[in-house]
Amino acid sequence: MRPTCHPNQPATDSSWVKHCPRCGGRLEDRFIEFEQRIRKVCSDCGYIYYFNPKVVAAAVPRQENRIWLLRRSIEPGLGKWTFPGGYVDLGERVPDAAIRETREETMLDVRLDGLLNVYSYFNVAVVLVVYRATVIGGVAGITPESQEIRAFELSEIPWNDLAFPSIYEALTDYIQASK
Repeated sequence: MRPTCHPNQPATDSSWVKHCPRCGGRLEDRFIEFEQRIRKVCSDCGYIYYFNPKVVAAAVPRQENRIWLLRRSIEPGLGKWTFPGGYVDLGERVPDAAIRETREETMLDVRLDGLLNVYSYFNVAVVLVVYRATVIGGVAGITPESQEIRAFELSEIPWNDLAFPSIYEALTDYIQASK
């Protein structure tokens, strides 16, 4: 069964944004002529607050003919299966974040083999960048973000227990690219 939503994700509307991050002034909706759209603008300093998605970097780590997945020990998706991934830090390259997140969540070292795809949704405040990867070291183990780590044959992927629609789509793309 394909997951149908991204639970517990940040709201994509900007109604909750009330104050300017620069001066603390009140933000108000204003039409920005050169952009032809409404944005949040500070009534005191004129700063335009751009409400943009966060970038998430991830990897599908392969070792021989299996891929490593982890069962999440945190929300969102607590107890569900996913491949390793997480937010890109400011000043960090996206591929470096995918390698770091894989190590943090699985204790495996990987080499990135290329971009699998980029996934975004109109109602989810993240853009997911997924790489194909090969395990080059480390020993798989649980971490604070994972309650279980397991290598799956492609025919064994727990499709009915995946954390998010993007994980389902990326693994489907991975299998298609592997043929």
